[in-house]
Amino acid sequence: QVQLVESGGGLVQAGGSLRLSCVASGRTFSSYAMGWFRQPPGKEREFVAVVRWTGGSSYADSVKGRFFISRNNAKNTVYLQMNSLKPEDTAVYYCAYSLYYEPGRAPDYWGQGTQVTVSS
Repeated sequence: QVQLVESGGGLVQAGGSLRLSCVASGRTFSSYAMGWFRQPPGKEREFVAVVRWTGGSSYADSVKGRFFISRNNAKNTVYLQMNSLKPEDTAVYYCAYSLYYEPGRAPDYWGQGTQVTVSS
């Protein structure tokens, strides 16, 4: 089992920045991928970004150039730096952990979620 604990959510004005963190503990694997999804109010959960164990990353088109994902393998931690935030970025953000990366494959573990609210 892998446990994920997120932190860093909150309320910010449009144009501001936030950084989310997620620490993985338990039985972690060397070739895992970690990423972020979000669920806006009244909508389905959607992909935001992922970083593979090689360091390669992918982003949703809606956040490219504004959000940046990074990881610290020694700390089993993934970060999401969110800049130029917009009201439409308001959502519950979920950390996700995959035993291995494959496009379209659902994560194996989820965090509890952290609320990000962007005011206009």
